[in-house]
Amino acid sequence: MPPPHPPAQAHRARPLLRAHAPVVAVVAVGGGAGAAGRHTASLWWPTPADGFPWTTLGVNITGCAVIGVFLVIVTEVRAAHPLVRPFFGTGVLGGFTTFSAYAVDGRNLFDGGSGGLALVYLAVTPLAALAAVWAAASAARRVLKRRQS
Repeated sequence: MPPPHPPAQAHRARPLLRAHAPVVAVVAVGGGAGAAGRHTASLWWPTPADGFPWTTLGVNITGCAVIGVFLVIVTEVRAAHPLVRPFFGTGVLGGFTTFSAYAVDGRNLFDGGSGGLALVYLAVTPLAALAAVWAAASAARRVLKRRQS
């Protein structure tokens, strides 16, 4: 026979879920928009079956550069609405950048007999992405500092 009342844990979870529902919603909407942008890029610049995945590399570097600028703006320049960061940072840019496609592209290069190129691609992508965040954030800070002078 089931217990007459739901466990106390279930009562605590409902308000928690309700409190986070707006964040989940904006991340979902932003993620859909970002993924649509990434998919559009792959349609405009498709990677040939035996080619280097330039589009995935470019999308990841671009998305990381944008997040570098975005985070400088929302953390150091202007207070943003609490849903802006989850919508744009986690949602849009999280949906736009694609480290799952990066892994698949690496596997495809290996499967196509380009093991050396696959290793270069798998090493260069995260390094270039980190460099893009750093360079874009640094550039944004320099521009903002000049504007304030």
